[in-house]
Amino acid sequence: QVQLVESGGGLVQAGGSLRLSCAASGSIFSISAMGWYRQAPGKQRELVAAITSDGRTNYPDSVKGRFTISRDSRKITTYLQMNSLQPEDTGSYYCYAQAGLIYWGQGTQVTVSS
Repeated sequence: QVQLVESGGGLVQAGGSLRLSCAASGSIFSISAMGWYRQAPGKQRELVAAITSDGRTNYPDSVKGRFTISRDSRKITTYLQMNSLQPEDTGSYYCYAQAGLIYWGQGTQVTVSS
């Protein structure tokens, strides 16, 4: 099993930045990919960034050029740097790890005020 602990959410004004962190523990050797989804009230959960074990990244057009996913050299902690935040980026952000099954963190709230 994999356990994920997220941190770094908060309240920021439009145009500001935040960095989210996701620390993995447990069977980390089995992780093939990690990433972040977000969910706004009344909307479906959507992928915002993903990184594979060999470093390939994936972003939807809505965040491309503003969000950057990275990980530490031990591949234990994944980071999501979010720049030029807009009110539509508001939501609960969930870290996930793919290790056979999909494991989820508890979520962290990001609120962007206009």
